[in-house]
Amino acid sequence: MSQTLSTSAVASRTGRWLAVAAVVTSMAVLGGCANRSASSSVYSYDQAQREQIVRNGTVTSVRPITIQDDKSSGVGMIAGGALGGVAGNAIGGGTGRALATVGGAILGALAGNAVENRAGRASGLEITVHLDNGETRVVAQEADVPFSVGQRVQVISGAGPTRVTPM
Repeated sequence: MSQTLSTSAVASRTGRWLAVAAVVTSMAVLGGCANRSASSSVYSYDQAQREQIVRNGTVTSVRPITIQDDKSSGVGMIAGGALGGVAGNAIGGGTGRALATVGGAILGALAGNAVENRAGRASGLEITVHLDNGETRVVAQEADVPFSVGQRVQVISGAGPTRVTPM
């Protein structure tokens, strides 16, 4: 009788672990789908086939910057907390196991959040452009296209973000 009971307890625990793993994996996959871009070469479907204003000018300064995604999805924190809780639950027994589970969940959530924040960073450029009409504009965008002082560029704006592109 105890053999049957312990086998069902192991099966139940294994089922829980598989469920937690499935949830964490699906959240990580969905979190990866949220791919925002500050590139001058990337347009969303809503921005495509829209008229935009093009102004010509000359680059007067270029400064390297870091672009940080200010909207955390929470996937890193949740996934880290779940994995930390699972790891903590494997330690000790009784009250010690409960404390290890909670501690693991907290530390895992902090680590997962830090990883997600680090992944939400991109190298960028702050580009100052003196337009031919006499105005000066500053645009921050991903550093996927090199710019240099004195370079002739186009400043494209209207339906969405403003972009600087080489002429």
